[in-house]
Amino acid sequence: MNRKITITRLTAASLVLLSLSSCVSSKKFKTSQLELQSVRNDSAMLARKVSDLQGNIAQLKKQVADQQDTITAKGRALQALEKEIASLSKDASSKQSLLNKNKQELQSQQQKLEQLQALMDQQKNAIEEIRKKMADALTGFKSNELTVATKNGKVYVSLQENLLFPSGSAVVNPKGKEALNKLAEVLNVNPDITVNIEGHTDSIPIRGKYQDNWDLSLARAASIVRILTIDYSVSPERVIASGHSQFDPVESNGTREGRALNRRTDIILSPKLDELFKLLQSTATTN
Repeated sequence: MNRKITITRLTAASLVLLSLSSCVSSKKFKTSQLELQSVRNDSAMLARKVSDLQGNIAQLKKQVADQQDTITAKGRALQALEKEIASLSKDASSKQSLLNKNKQELQSQQQKLEQLQALMDQQKNAIEEIRKKMADALTGFKSNELTVATKNGKVYVSLQENLLFPSGSAVVNPKGKEALNKLAEVLNVNPDITVNIEGHTDSIPIRGKYQDNWDLSLARAASIVRILTIDYSVSPERVIASGHSQFDPVESNGTREGRALNRRTDIILSPKLDELFKLLQSTATTN
């Protein structure tokens, strides 16, 4: 009896334990399922995050690539700009050098211009001084016999035929020699004056000793040269003689008065222009 009760009790205990064991396993299973689902949810969430991060990474990579392209393009643009700046700097340096050279040349030209102006002023003063000396030396002669004037930067002493020569002759009158003597006195104390003697006639054809007016005008100029150089010791190197016949009149040959004025001998005086010519030649060579 006792044994039967014991078996019954054991059997009951076993059933209780089995029931308890079944309940525990079911709970664990449900718990495991819940945990698994949670893990799956977490995994899905992580997968989405990973996908989002990968998308962000791809976008960032694209942005980096775009930025790199921009940097590269800007770098090339910067190099091109630096090259252009270097070229402009070189060009500016070249232009500055040319400007400095032109400035120096301009200063040199300005200096020569000032020198030229000073020489021209000096020549002008010298010419006026020659005119005054000649006018003073020849004050004893009438205006219808000779005149002293300045023209084209030179002094013209115009001696009329009635003072110097008989009509159609190249032999100088005594009064003409007196005028030439006074003129020679001024020339001899002013050795820097050059002398150009020009013979002129009217348009009436010449008859007699001379072939034509060319011959007469040149003979008269030569006669005056001989008197100045031989009789009055003017240096021959300073003197030039030329004949112009009727082709350089000062008045019309259509009137008696005009023809009388055209029958003249011009003694043209000018200071030596050696320094002026040298400066002009130097300026022309520089240019």
